[in-house]
Amino acid sequence: MSASVESRVISIGALHFDTIAHASLPIRPETSTPARHSSKPGGVATNIARALVKLGIETGLVGALGEDGPAHTLLSQLTAEGIKLSHQVRKGFSTGQYLALHDPDGELAAACVDDKILSEAPPGLFDRIIAELKSSLPHGTIWFLDANLPEAMLHRIIETIGKGRLIANAVSNAKAPRLKAVLGKLDCLMLNRGEAIALTGLAEESTAERLVDALHNMGLKNLVLTSGSSDVLLLESGSLTRFSPPPVDVVDVTGAGDALTAGTIAALANGKALKEAVPYGLSAAAMTLQNTGALAQGLSWDAIENF
Repeated sequence: MSASVESRVISIGALHFDTIAHASLPIRPETSTPARHSSKPGGVATNIARALVKLGIETGLVGALGEDGPAHTLLSQLTAEGIKLSHQVRKGFSTGQYLALHDPDGELAAACVDDKILSEAPPGLFDRIIAELKSSLPHGTIWFLDANLPEAMLHRIIETIGKGRLIANAVSNAKAPRLKAVLGKLDCLMLNRGEAIALTGLAEESTAERLVDALHNMGLKNLVLTSGSSDVLLLESGSLTRFSPPPVDVVDVTGAGDALTAGTIAALANGKALKEAVPYGLSAAAMTLQNTGALAQGLSWDAIENF
């Protein structure tokens, strides 16, 4: 899997307004906990787009917004960051919002999401946008899809794109199965252990190698599988490669998986083969783990190349 340096990326999926609380004490459900709050753009497709722009990759973001304060905030900030935003306004729907509660060690204690604006959207919501983008984009464009997109919409988008380089992220255990019917059409799927179990239906105790084999048998040609701090497995054209994540002091786990995806895609867009690209993704993920929020301070192509 390789790319030309002229490649662009179009990221399609969740466009959220995130509120993150970092507690100073372990969170208990029956009482309030002192915490530091921050608000910023979020959603997997948005996180990927923001990181890619930081990594020097010209990137477009396709998503849905309501007619509310969070929508105006997102439009202003994302445009200022250099993202080419193509959005569909859905009247009567609130802009997607995500609330996360983190314990002092950075681990996620609880999270809630309101994503009806996308999860209840008609399959053809982005037809016009994607058709217009496709007609103007160069050969070699990378299309990124997140599994926040409803199953019928995933089918529709892939059909509209036609021939193209498709990379997807499984997002969560609950949403990963939405990708089952399109696995054979993807150039690469990025996912974690829980999402692989949800996709394959295998037992919780299944080895990572067993999960990779099952996904390959389901039609996936290439995949990148993470298992927490354990080795990352790359399946590429039937060959399995292991990568050890660099050891870091974890401040916040938010966005580490998205950073892995973004760093890998950036390397592909810069002409790297998939096997060469994954270490760039691991560097981006490590930088993100050392920071608060989904976008690491100081993230750049030079930073992950020299991490």
